[in-house]
Amino acid sequence: MSLLFQPIHFDRLQLSNKIVIAPMCQYSANEQGELSYWHEQQWAAYALSGAGLCIVEATAVQPEGRISYADLGLWNDLQRAQIKALLAKLKTISPMPFGIQLAHAGRKASTDKPWDGRGQLPPEHVQGWQTVSASNVPFNPADHAPHALNTAEIERIIADFAESAKRAVNAGFELIELHAAHGYLLHQFMSPLSNLRTDEYGGSFENRIRLTLEVFQAMKNAVSAGYPIGVRLSATDWMDGADSWNVESAAGISKALEQLGAAYIHVSSGGLHIEQKIDLHAGYQVPFAAAVKKEVSIPVIAVGLITEALQAEGILQNAQADAIGLARAMLYDPRWPWHAAAELGDTVAIAPQYLRCQPHGLRDLFKRFEI
Repeated sequence: MSLLFQPIHFDRLQLSNKIVIAPMCQYSANEQGELSYWHEQQWAAYALSGAGLCIVEATAVQPEGRISYADLGLWNDLQRAQIKALLAKLKTISPMPFGIQLAHAGRKASTDKPWDGRGQLPPEHVQGWQTVSASNVPFNPADHAPHALNTAEIERIIADFAESAKRAVNAGFELIELHAAHGYLLHQFMSPLSNLRTDEYGGSFENRIRLTLEVFQAMKNAVSAGYPIGVRLSATDWMDGADSWNVESAAGISKALEQLGAAYIHVSSGGLHIEQKIDLHAGYQVPFAAAVKKEVSIPVIAVGLITEALQAEGILQNAQADAIGLARAMLYDPRWPWHAAAELGDTVAIAPQYLRCQPHGLRDLFKRFEI
């Protein structure tokens, strides 16, 4: 058997294989942060993909924490009820577990949709609002400056992450991922490029990671023992020569998160500084995952331009990561796990309605899951 199609555990949750659909914002919620029909068809496609797990898009714990006015939210019970109903529908067509990524965009909030320009919408815009961050340093010099959070506001954000975690469990998600990557709020506190504070949340490495650890601990306290909460990190700001967040920093916080009970670390990079210079190539973030994996004993997910089955299998065979995150590759080919199983000579579970499409000559490719 290939390593890619062997099971893996994230705390008490067992996945049927090591393919993880990584969170991808769809910018398709209504302006109250609620589900639309787009999410119904998109999540259903994920459910039937054959992947081991789907983690749905960055979902805000506060209205001001959305990247755009069209982002999902989980800050109220109506949002929870709608998601709960959809997840119940999905369980009628697939047993694949769904997780959710909880997030706060910080200074990168209040933007337009990517296909409408992506730029920041100022507070006076009908679809904009005042952003917040560790310090009053904007992401783009042309942006409206964020409000530097005070201690009481930080405590409110921590509490809101915990409340959203409770709603996520009640809605039926089987895993939570804490978004501390891509230049969003928690990453803004971690990087010295965006955190100029002089209080207990700024200055030293230990102070700059404090908020992420406090948010994680509050979420763990809000769920039952063994419920999996993982963390997505950026391993570098891609700002060579600057005092910035780097892979050593990522390894350091990963060890601290492991001690607090993190189920896994999901290693990405970038998004913090507008002048970042990313060296894009196939598997460009895999070395970061490998570096973190050397420092922790919990599973590590690698992601970033992983597009081929043999490439994914090689990452696992070379012990660079424990699971493979796929994002754009799954948008392009929602049946990527099927094709990977065929290429690797392995099997993947699918809905019985699809058994008749088994490729000629690959009699053992598909196995049936029960619905």
